[in-house]
Amino acid sequence: MFQLLLSSFLLCSFLQLHQPVYAIKKSYVVYLGSHSHGPKPSPADMEFATSSHYDLLASVLGSHERAKEAIFYSYNRHINGFAALLEEHEAAEIRKNPKVVSVFLGQSHKLHTTRSWGFLGQEKNGRVRADSAWVKGRFGQNVIIGSLDTGVWPESKSFRDVGYGPIPKRWRGGSKCELYSLSGPRNRTLCNRKLIGARTFHNGYETKHGSLGPRSGISSRDIVGHGTHTLSTAGGNFVRKVSVLNNGNGTAKGGSPRARLAVYKVCWGRDSAEDCTEEDVISAFDRAIDDGVDILSVSIGGIAVPNVNDMLTNGISIGSFHAVSRGIIVVAAAGNDGPEPKTVCNVAPWIFTIASGSIDREFSNNITLGNGQVVQGTSLATNSTSQTFIPVVIAGNARLPNASFQDAQLCNTGTLDPTKVRGRILICQRGRTLRPVGKGAEAKRVGALQMILQSDKELNTRTADPQPVDSSNVPQDAGPGVNKNKSVSYLYENKNPVAFMNNAKTFMPKRPAPIVSAFSSRGPNVILPSILKPDVTAPGHHIIAAYSSAASPTNLDSDERRFDYNILSGTSQACPHVSGIAGLLKTRHPDWSPAMIKSAIMTTASVLDNTNRPITDEQDGQVATPFHYGTGYVKPNPAMDPGLVYDLKPSDYLNLLCFSAYKERIIEAINYNRPYKCPKSYRLEDFNYPSITVPFLGAKPVNLTRTVTNVGPPSTYTVNFKPPRGIKVVVIPTTLTFQRTKQQKRYTVILQATRSAKTSQHSFGELTWTDGKHKVRSPIVIPQSAKVAM
Repeated sequence: MFQLLLSSFLLCSFLQLHQPVYAIKKSYVVYLGSHSHGPKPSPADMEFATSSHYDLLASVLGSHERAKEAIFYSYNRHINGFAALLEEHEAAEIRKNPKVVSVFLGQSHKLHTTRSWGFLGQEKNGRVRADSAWVKGRFGQNVIIGSLDTGVWPESKSFRDVGYGPIPKRWRGGSKCELYSLSGPRNRTLCNRKLIGARTFHNGYETKHGSLGPRSGISSRDIVGHGTHTLSTAGGNFVRKVSVLNNGNGTAKGGSPRARLAVYKVCWGRDSAEDCTEEDVISAFDRAIDDGVDILSVSIGGIAVPNVNDMLTNGISIGSFHAVSRGIIVVAAAGNDGPEPKTVCNVAPWIFTIASGSIDREFSNNITLGNGQVVQGTSLATNSTSQTFIPVVIAGNARLPNASFQDAQLCNTGTLDPTKVRGRILICQRGRTLRPVGKGAEAKRVGALQMILQSDKELNTRTADPQPVDSSNVPQDAGPGVNKNKSVSYLYENKNPVAFMNNAKTFMPKRPAPIVSAFSSRGPNVILPSILKPDVTAPGHHIIAAYSSAASPTNLDSDERRFDYNILSGTSQACPHVSGIAGLLKTRHPDWSPAMIKSAIMTTASVLDNTNRPITDEQDGQVATPFHYGTGYVKPNPAMDPGLVYDLKPSDYLNLLCFSAYKERIIEAINYNRPYKCPKSYRLEDFNYPSITVPFLGAKPVNLTRTVTNVGPPSTYTVNFKPPRGIKVVVIPTTLTFQRTKQQKRYTVILQATRSAKTSQHSFGELTWTDGKHKVRSPIVIPQSAKVAM
């Protein structure tokens, strides 16, 4: 083997010696500072500047002709310098010139701060695509998006109203604006033609937690940051030159950037006292409906508990029902209690429930270990420029005498001994006992220089957080006794480990993307098993958006930093993405019902990532299922023209409540006290939802019907389907022909378990109607124990 390798090496060396060598030219920028000709250069000044650039480069290349061939930009107005194609040794020679400030390789820079919208197909190379949903939906112009959250920071550039016309006449909220200037007259409010309303709802909170203080001091101003972040994600303006700790530089923007925004502050307090009470939530819904909003974005929710938290004993569910009945689209977060199953919340069928997935951008850095190996982590580190090795300590080994190894390993507050940590890199386990930034605060308190945060089996996710100390979040397999990442075992098994980390950088496009966030709550739906939840997945991982100047980026009292824009992860961030998309659809199709808009987004969602493979789950790397992502990851552009939609009317929801054993008097009560007769022959299987879930499938076949409405031109659709494992599927008819827009057609699906059906596993399939241009896809879901072998 040695002789073979030696022969190959000698052969390659011989060939290289006998081949001509071509130097590689690269694009360099030669920066010379400022021009001496002043701020208003004349044509002669500019010509002289360019000539001086040729002179400088000619002194290295040997002639003016070669210099003119190399230079392709001469910065001759205000910035003094030029860009040229040079060989490395030529660039090195220019650096020696005392007139030169710097010489550096040209890098590609793109507008990608809220990269999620570029990933969703609205931009290409930083420019809005002509075929994008933004253009087709007129950037959500004049759609009114309301937000139930922690309020808003009105001074943010994301909410300026430059270029906005009069407030739409359909806005019934008047001039009510509980937002006041931080200085000056108390009666000066800060709403404008963009931010058209702001109200507070706090009686429920005060009843539970005590007074918030004098009524004169209560306003819709956001002191937490969450509400500002979600509102700007849904409908914030285009804002240039945005970054977080110098990461993700570019332009921030919302899904409907020309929308009008209304704020309903229902969440109060901080940390353990933070609460959004049912009472305040319902009151806010009531007011928002009266104000005339088009969309409500609700990045809050509870815990899914069957028979306790049902559809009519939940404030969001109740408020949403009345909103949807009045034509308002309600979009809500699925929850952050993943990866455990049966944790999805906001599951009523009239709510649009959103899970979280990643985008194709990553913030990461390298950790160099004492043995020379390098580990990549997720990070926003900005102060790690030294390449000097630092001692590393395992948090569990730095515990105080009264703390357990497990508590210390999680870096819980008050468990670590400063004398064992000070001046070192601290390794903490992620877990769920404390937010990652809380662990960073503990690391800073005990004197750690940096922190390595190790994910674990409980929650195998990696997030880039604005930590109090430079940190890097590494995978769960980066620990002792693991095979996938043996390099980090060095830190655990060596008696005196050392390491250093670099500053974070922004990488894109990341592949594969999207993946379902490990923290995103999952189905099945424990409250109404026949309705698949979540509905869809949207960008919720590492989202950059506006933030409150009253809050630190970590929301920790010990953190004195203030950011105009911050990076957050959660289904709270996924929710307003869909709210923004819904705003585009509402603008393009103002006569569509909430169910039609919801259907358009659901049936055009994708189950493939950017490598054209099935979307996977961040938690275990396995292929994700509809219980993770619903119908798939949102695709705004095809949603603008879905072809067919599944519509639902308020009476359909009332019939579903009838089936759910609610008495007619209750149905009548929520139907504005109008008489209502529950249908005797109603079948829940025929509820016209865009997804198909059959939780009870016995030996006999199950028939179900769906009705589709044509929202495109006359066309003929043909059905294709992939049956769930162990299930026979028949669709009647197999073609649907539409002669006109808004025409409806009904079809039947017959499902029957085969002998190969297994009761111990979920099984999934899909049904797609296509006319060659449109693809209208619905998942078919058969939960475990729903099947009976023949």
